Amino acid sequence: MSRIGNKIIKLPDGVTLNINGNAVNIKGPKGSLIVPFHHEIEVKDENGAIKVNRPSDSREHRSLHGTIRQLIFNGVQGVSEGFSRELELRGVGYQANMQGKYLVLQLGFSHDIYFEPPEGIEIKTNRTEIIVNGINKQLVGEVAAKIRSFRKPEPYKGKGIRYKDEYVRSKQGKTVGGGA
Repeated sequence: MSRIGNKIIKLPDGVTLNINGNAVNIKGPKGSLIVPFHHEIEVKDENGAIKVNRPSDSREHRSLHGTIRQLIFNGVQGVSEGFSRELELRGVGYQANMQGKYLVLQLGFSHDIYFEPPEGIEIKTNRTEIIVNGINKQLVGEVAAKIRSFRKPEPYKGKGIRYKDEYVRSKQGKTVGGGA
């Protein structure tokens, strides 16, 4: 039995959930999300507690059970609290600023990088810190990974964009040896 799939999702105050066919519409104080799910998986609302059931113990149903439950849980958590991901810039002259709706990154290239965040994502900057906020956990992670991909942290000096809690293992580099 799936341990995660069997957990009951309790709805916090101010969050409503409607089940429409193969999708769950979740509304809360931060916004609304639609989470689609597989047509064979059953989602029930029992007085503010959401239960996800599977029809059989087949491999496909077992794999979908926990995944769908977690996607619905992430949607509930997103519309009530929201998600955020923090990035930091390390390197001389590396900085980030917001100009209108664009994130402008100066990362040691000959040009600035202009990044337009997708709908539903809010970005805050403090020169060397970037905070990505939103209600969709997948989209927040995707945007943070895209920003990080502009200049990944390199292992010799540690320069680049990294997650706030990320550890970058550093390498020693080349040494001058007495060769023949």
